Amino acid sequence: MNKLYFITGSQDLYGEETLRQAASDSREMADFLSEKLGDIAEVCFEPVVTTAAEAENVCVKASADKDCIGVIMWMHTFSPAKMWIRALKALRKPMLHLHTQYNEKLPYDSIDMDFMNLNQSAHGDREFGFICTRLGIKREVAAGYYKHDDVIGKIRSFAHAAAAVNFGRTMKVAMLGNNMRDVAVTDGDRVESEICYGWNVNYYGIGDVVDIAEKVTDAEIDAKLSEYNEKYTMATDNTAAVREQAKYEVALEKFIEKENIGAFTDTFQDLHGLRQLPGIAAQNLMAKGIGFGPEGDYKTAALGAVLFKMAEGRGGATGFMEDYTYDLTGGEELELAAHMLEVSPVFAAGKPEIQVHPLGIGGKEDPARLVFDGIDGEGIAVSMIDMGDRFRLVCADITLVKQPAPMPKLPVARLMWKLKPDFKTGAAAWIYAGGAHHAVVSTALTKDDIRLFAKMTDTELVIIDDKTEINAFEQQLAMLDMMAKLRR
Repeated sequence: MNKLYFITGSQDLYGEETLRQAASDSREMADFLSEKLGDIAEVCFEPVVTTAAEAENVCVKASADKDCIGVIMWMHTFSPAKMWIRALKALRKPMLHLHTQYNEKLPYDSIDMDFMNLNQSAHGDREFGFICTRLGIKREVAAGYYKHDDVIGKIRSFAHAAAAVNFGRTMKVAMLGNNMRDVAVTDGDRVESEICYGWNVNYYGIGDVVDIAEKVTDAEIDAKLSEYNEKYTMATDNTAAVREQAKYEVALEKFIEKENIGAFTDTFQDLHGLRQLPGIAAQNLMAKGIGFGPEGDYKTAALGAVLFKMAEGRGGATGFMEDYTYDLTGGEELELAAHMLEVSPVFAAGKPEIQVHPLGIGGKEDPARLVFDGIDGEGIAVSMIDMGDRFRLVCADITLVKQPAPMPKLPVARLMWKLKPDFKTGAAAWIYAGGAHHAVVSTALTKDDIRLFAKMTDTELVIIDDKTEINAFEQQLAMLDMMAKLRR
C-alpha cells in the first residue's frame, strides 16, 4: 500500500499540554486526509517533530520506506527552521508543504495567546518555507483549509504524481530491437534516464518474444480471439492475420510478466521471426497500462506508462500518439494524429473495428489492427526529449475534435485536435522547443499534473497554452539553455 507520511512541525518550548494538543489535531487531520486519498495512498500520522534529531529521523525513515511515495509537511506551531536542515538534506521523497490550520475560523470572542501559540501555521510555515527555499528543495505548496475541496484536490493531484514517480523508480523498459536507424529525437541516454527517473531501459532481441510465440497454443489464441470478438467488431475475413496478432499478444504478455516489464518498444526494422508488425497486440497492451513506443522510442514508452499510472481512476484516456498530417484550412487548422498501427483503443469514440490491410513499410505480411475515430474534449500532448545535458518535457494544451468528414480509405485509428493558442503559434512553439513527433496524449491529465511530475523529477518543462506568445517563448528557451550551461 502506498503511504504518505504526515509530518507535523513544532518545538520543545511549548510544554506537554500544547504538544499533546498538536499531536491530537495532527492525527485527526491525517485520518481525514487518509479517507480522502485512500484510493491512492494511506496518509500516516507521524509523531510531532520538536527537535533536529526527531526531524532527521522521520525524514530518513520516510526516505528508506519503499512504500512511502511522499511526505506532507505542516507546521502546527512555530518550528525553528535550522532544526530542519539535516532532515531536509536527507529527504529523498517528494514533498507537499500543506499551509493550513486545524481550525477553519478564528474564535473571535475567545481567542487568546494560548490559542495563538498553538495555531500559528501562518508563522511556522513561513519559517519552514524559507529554509526549503534556501536549500533549493523542490516541493509543492497547497494553501487553504485542509477540508476544502480545492485543497483536497491539490493534495490528491500531488498523491497521483508521487505514485506515478514512485512507480517509475523501479520500472523496467524493454527495447525489442533498437532505435530506428538515423532517427535523432527518439534516441536518448538510457543511463541518464535511470539516474533521473529510475527507468531501467535495456535491449532485448526480438527473438526472445519469437521463441515464446512459437510455443503459444491454439487454445490460448482462441481465448484471445474470444476477447477480441467481445470488445471489437470483426471487419475482416482474414482470420489468419488476426490469429497471428493474438499469438503476438499472448507472447508479449508472457514476456512482460516474465521480465517484469512496464513499457516496451519495437521497430519495423527488426522483425526477424515475426510475420507481421505487432498491431492489435501493442494496442491492447497500451490499453492495459503497458507503455509503448514505436521505432525504439523508449522515452515515450516509459513516459506513457508513468502518465497512465498518474491518470488511474481519473477518467479520460492516456496513451501514445504521433503527429502525422494537417488540415491547413485558414483559421480552422487541424492536426491529424495517428500511427501505422499502434493507437490505444482507450481513445476510441465508438466500438473499434478489427481490419487487415497492407503496410507499406517493413516488408512483412498485412497486419491486423484496430481502426476507429477518436474522442473529443480538452487534453494535453506531452513529449520528452534528450537535450544532451538534460531532459526536457514539452507540454501543449490541445482540444480534441470530431473528424470533420469520414476517412474511408485511411485504415488506422486516429485523433484530430486543434493547437493552442492557434495553429501557427502552437506549432512553431513546439518546433522551437524541440518537441518530438511522438507524444503521450491525455484527456485525464492537465498541464498542472505534468508540472508536478517535472518538479518531483527535476525535469525541465516548457508549456504551450492559450497564453503562449512566441517572442516570450523563445526568450524562455534561451534562458533555459543559459541556465543549463551554468550548471555544467
